[in-house]
Amino acid sequence: MQREAGLYGSIIVGLPDGKSEPFTYDYDRNIILNDWYHKSTYEQAAGLSAIPFQWVGEPQSLLIHGRGKFNCSTLTTPSLDAGICNATNPDCEPFRLIAVPGKTYRLRISSLTALSALSFQLEGHNMTVVEADGHYVEPFVVQNLFLYSGETYSVLVKADQDPTRNYWITSNIVGRSAPNTPPGLGVFVYYPNHPRRSPPTTPPPPPLWNNTDPRLAQSHAIKARQGYIHTPPSRSDRVIVFLNTQNTINGNVRWSVNNVSFALPHTPYLIALKENLTHVFDQTPPPDGYDFQNYDIRIVQENRNATSSNGVYRLNFNSTVDIILQNANSMSLGTSETHPWHLHGHDFWVLGYGEGKFDVFNDPKKYNLVNPIMKNTVPVHPYGWTALRFRADNPGAWAFHCHIESHFYMGMGVVFAEGIDKVGKLPSSVMGCGKTQGLYRP
Repeated sequence: MQREAGLYGSIIVGLPDGKSEPFTYDYDRNIILNDWYHKSTYEQAAGLSAIPFQWVGEPQSLLIHGRGKFNCSTLTTPSLDAGICNATNPDCEPFRLIAVPGKTYRLRISSLTALSALSFQLEGHNMTVVEADGHYVEPFVVQNLFLYSGETYSVLVKADQDPTRNYWITSNIVGRSAPNTPPGLGVFVYYPNHPRRSPPTTPPPPPLWNNTDPRLAQSHAIKARQGYIHTPPSRSDRVIVFLNTQNTINGNVRWSVNNVSFALPHTPYLIALKENLTHVFDQTPPPDGYDFQNYDIRIVQENRNATSSNGVYRLNFNSTVDIILQNANSMSLGTSETHPWHLHGHDFWVLGYGEGKFDVFNDPKKYNLVNPIMKNTVPVHPYGWTALRFRADNPGAWAFHCHIESHFYMGMGVVFAEGIDKVGKLPSSVMGCGKTQGLYRP
């Protein structure tokens, strides 16, 4: 849970010499969105592992590029340091983005939240989506940009509104009820207005937190831009269906995939696989699917027990793999959470989204094989499914997991191993964890 503790940032990769982008803008700006908890990750992890279970709860604040606010009157234990929670402190000023009237801005927006799915708005301005996770998008216009943890987008915004005033920038939680979390607030400042002049309006209202329709519509709208389409293989060599469920194991609340909750071994996978240390993790691979016909995704299961494993999925090198993410009811009646899944080491084609249970016979006929976007993070919506395709062409051991920190901590993830024989000699500097000690000596 290092990201939640502050280990995050963004890296912007420039274009190769002689290459240009399929859109123009005057200025380039970077915005990181996050949520903020008062409890440390150690306290949260202890609660997640406790019996009885202690959920982390909703965040105390939302941050826009590192700045946010908190209602100090809600503190149960006031700090002895009066400056810790003081709204008049200059450090509590909101994020401000200064814009020159008439100019177009590329906003590179990243969500690095620990839990929250977000709606991002820029009051009174349209945003044209042009890029997602490093791939060009067929442009489309939004007023609310929905972002899930781990996703990145580029939008174009023109400063074409009344230049005598400033405008709100907001982020709000969607997908979860969080009435006590204040919105993230920033200010879009029209130069030469004073940067500290607040907008004359109240912040725009957020979309309804439990309305999935606009979020699903945005997912469907994201297609590869003409001229920049990477055509996917027409068929796959293997199909793996991942049923996302909440379960219990020996009294602990866990998240599972196909009724198996992931547990990291002490010895790193890449070293174990390369050195053939077969005793350090389970050699039985997790299942490729679940009981499609008899499992009802819309009810709380009578048998909520799951098993735990640190086994891996072994993929044939250069094979084409389809992943179907299937969402279901959690252990609370009428609750199916949004899960953003992130794949390390690869980009994948997003072939489609659907509502309800994935039909293994008919839904593949609806796949978009013409202009699917490539991404590395994708949501699976409540009671829905998401279909992905990727080439297992990067030698190594790669995590595929829910990007919600507490969910991954609770077992919502898997590992793919591919082309291990093509991995070069591992340096001695990576040895030291688990059973790797003493494998190499300088």
